[in-house]
Amino acid sequence: MWKTVLRRFLVMIPQLFVLSLLIFIMAKFMPGDPFTGLITPETDPNVIEELKIKSGFYDPWYVQYYNWITNAFQGNFGDSYTFKVTVSSLIGERALNTFWLSLLSVILLYAIAIPLGILAGRYQDSWLDKGIVLYSFISYAIPTFVLALIFLFMFGYHIPIFPTSGTVDVSHDPGTWGYFWSKVYHMLLPAITYALLATTGVIQYLRTEIIDTKSMDYVKTARSKGLPISKVYTKHIFRNSLLPIAAFFGFTITGLLGGSVFIETIFGYPGMGQLFISSIASRDYSVITTLVMLFGFLTLLGSLLSDIIMSIVDPRIRIE
Repeated sequence: MWKTVLRRFLVMIPQLFVLSLLIFIMAKFMPGDPFTGLITPETDPNVIEELKIKSGFYDPWYVQYYNWITNAFQGNFGDSYTFKVTVSSLIGERALNTFWLSLLSVILLYAIAIPLGILAGRYQDSWLDKGIVLYSFISYAIPTFVLALIFLFMFGYHIPIFPTSGTVDVSHDPGTWGYFWSKVYHMLLPAITYALLATTGVIQYLRTEIIDTKSMDYVKTARSKGLPISKVYTKHIFRNSLLPIAAFFGFTITGLLGGSVFIETIFGYPGMGQLFISSIASRDYSVITTLVMLFGFLTLLGSLLSDIIMSIVDPRIRIE
């Protein structure tokens, strides 16, 4: 299996090369330039011109691309002209916030979706099943930003239960229990919002798998031998039905990063999603290209992770 994983990593190299080339070309077609956000009524045009010459702005595009990709491989993604820091340190700080939010969202997502999917599959065509299916359809139909705005208004302003921005209450000292709980408390509302919207796929996958597994011959054989229905579900149906959910995990992580753009922006949570939107607004090209490249890499990594998890939980499956 590990030889296959290594081969998949090697295949990712040309994919990332094509992705980086597309990102660079698209960035060149964006209106303005990386220095547009620095222009104010008091800005000296000669200073902007010197920055353009120093950065190689007038070099041929292939020279600019070579310099950009070479520096990227060395961990140098340039400087953010908006935040006045290196892109690496800026994204590193925001990525940690997004990681904790994604982790809590995944925990809540599976804590909600797995029980609902099991109940819907076990009690097929009952009123409980129809209610769960209706809920999954509604959650699928509601846009992310709509539910986020509703929750923000209800639980942030109308009934102020949760904070409406930030990641932690600065009154708590780092490393204390109060500091930890404050971070979790600030993440709860955006994590709940995303988890409720993302349950549809898991519920439908699990429900379908349970319904299909109930009709398998080995399940019918176990029932005919007098095995209690609870043990049939525990030892045969649930165990096999959870395999696609394990494979779905990698894509869930990738989906969180995409969804975080709306969630983090609406809830004022300083993660990579909010950074991406603010960088577009300020035309911070270095941050934009680095984030898009990072999202693309994580998408490819999520696909590989799903295959690896699937091959581990089910030895009969081998990724090609």
